[in-house]
Amino acid sequence: MESVGDLMAAILVLFMLAMGVFVAVTVSAAAHAATPRPWHRGPRGPFSRLAGPEGEREVPAGMDPALAELRMRYARGEIGREEFLQRKIDLE
Repeated sequence: MESVGDLMAAILVLFMLAMGVFVAVTVSAAAHAATPRPWHRGPRGPFSRLAGPEGEREVPAGMDPALAELRMRYARGEIGREEFLQRKIDLE
């Protein structure tokens, strides 16, 4: 009979340990979500909006929206490297 009691105690200890880990991870995730990011100041942060065919997206403050659009078109493969470099030179 004593071995059944020891088994139940071990199961209870493992369960409590698992619950402790769950609570710690949940609290950590909530604290991380509530921490302000350096790039996000205020409700929208230092971003401006850039409209395009896929909808609006944010552009970091200080970056030219035209250059950001050019980079996006190059990243999507809409324009080649040569055209990207020439337009980049033209914009700068």
